[in-house]
Amino acid sequence: MQPASDLAHTLATSPLEARGVTKVFGGLSAVDGMSISLQRGELLGLIGPNGAGKTTLFNLLAGSLRSNGGTIVVNGTDMTRAGPEARIANGVGRTFQIPRPFAEMTVLENVLTGGQRQSGERAWMNIVRPGRVAAEERAAVEKARALLDFVTLSRLEGEPARVLSGGQRKLLEIARVLMADPDTILLDEPAAGVNPTLLELIIDRVLDLNAQGTSILLIEHNMEMVSRLCSRVVVMAGGRYLTEGTPDDIARNPTVVDAYLGGVA
Repeated sequence: MQPASDLAHTLATSPLEARGVTKVFGGLSAVDGMSISLQRGELLGLIGPNGAGKTTLFNLLAGSLRSNGGTIVVNGTDMTRAGPEARIANGVGRTFQIPRPFAEMTVLENVLTGGQRQSGERAWMNIVRPGRVAAEERAAVEKARALLDFVTLSRLEGEPARVLSGGQRKLLEIARVLMADPDTILLDEPAAGVNPTLLELIIDRVLDLNAQGTSILLIEHNMEMVSRLCSRVVVMAGGRYLTEGTPDDIARNPTVVDAYLGGVA
């Protein structure tokens, strides 16, 4: 357990930090002693060749996987053993590389599934405080509609989510996670499979969120997008921390080039 002074420093400077995190599958280390610290209000890029362990690290940070070692601190609290529900309750939301919305639910209903801590989730509240439950539901719908407007999907709110294109599903993911009011978002390859027009919209919305104070950790293979969004980039290879720097520094770093060409195991 870290000293109180260290916790206070982490709370002030980093909403999300991993220290020496390891994840082993069948004797193979997908993540091997990886450390990374996202600064408050930062838009940080995480890159690396295929198989570098980026998505596994994301799953560890989001709580959908349990680590075999190391520590994960969220807003000053050690949440290494906490699951995704506890992480989102403490301010960390995530999107997925391949969005899987509830296909037959409407676009609006999909966004509403991201809401947290609704009184109506407890059956007895619907009996003893029906007015409160109804008011919260109206507020949730109003909030969901505002988020759909933010991601430009308002005209599709009544359509089943199965009609959305790949890029629109990425935007729906962003709206859904924003329903939980996270202060930190893990974005998993938002550019993958997205046409150029919608990609520009996604970039614009990510920048808007960051300008509003949301801390963002971005996994992305599209280095042009990383360069446009991120002032700092961390590189993984073989499950380990390799290096970090500005996008320009990283692009010129021979060790990073070698890693992408297979020179780093």
